[in-house]
Amino acid sequence: MGIIKASEIADLSATGDTVIIDARGGADAEDRFDTGHLEGALFVNLETDLSDKSENAADGGRHPLPDVKKFAQLLGQLGITPETTVIVYDDKRGAMAAARFWWMLKAAGHEEVYVVSGGLEAIVKEGLAISQDALELLTEYPAYPVDSWLLPTVDLAKVTEVSLDPGYVVIDVRENYRYKGESEPIDLVAGHIPGAVNIPYLGNMGEDGEFLSADALKEKYVEALKGHASEKIIVHCGSGVTACHTLLALEEAGISGANLYVGSWSEWSRNDKPIAKEV
Repeated sequence: MGIIKASEIADLSATGDTVIIDARGGADAEDRFDTGHLEGALFVNLETDLSDKSENAADGGRHPLPDVKKFAQLLGQLGITPETTVIVYDDKRGAMAAARFWWMLKAAGHEEVYVVSGGLEAIVKEGLAISQDALELLTEYPAYPVDSWLLPTVDLAKVTEVSLDPGYVVIDVRENYRYKGESEPIDLVAGHIPGAVNIPYLGNMGEDGEFLSADALKEKYVEALKGHASEKIIVHCGSGVTACHTLLALEEAGISGANLYVGSWSEWSRNDKPIAKEV
């Protein structure tokens, strides 16, 4: 599907047109990349490349999607064409910017894109070469041929309409203490969307930080989703990033087509919407 082990990187890279992406987020993302990354990897920044951030997180959340044409230009600079095999990892065990990049590439119609299970930590454990050298982006390139996002998303209005509808299931993938409203370390208000169920993204991984097997993920989500069709599943997190980790887990489990709520809690909590707590 879309997940590989660090031990598979070398063989996959040897198959031909392959690009390795190191995707990271946070104010010090580039500094962390410079400190050490997989040899041959190109840097992608969640904050500037994979988001179109504004001062008003009430409109689209903290990490709204960029215009698809801007993303198409980035892919061109990275040397990614529709025929390219893309391997992506991050330094958060694959749960942050790597999963977001995977989702965006799939939403652009790209087929061959793989997230490294366990991220940089697994790469280091595997003994692969780590470098501090940065590769240059292309200055002359064709933009990736895409005109619109092709995977399903929902907006604030849709979530407002269906969050309490038993025909839908809204999955909040944040840690349980955030869902319950015990505290909120990032956004302005603690709590969750009324009607949402909490299935933390951390549960997609074992103690080693790597994804559970496809069979284990299937068992987990088939039971949790209780027969809801993919188009009636909405996945969100704080700002539409770690939600992609769960969308990847669903894909690995054979459940394709769930909706991403990009604005997520960061948008919902800034728009005078009802807030539920379990404290």
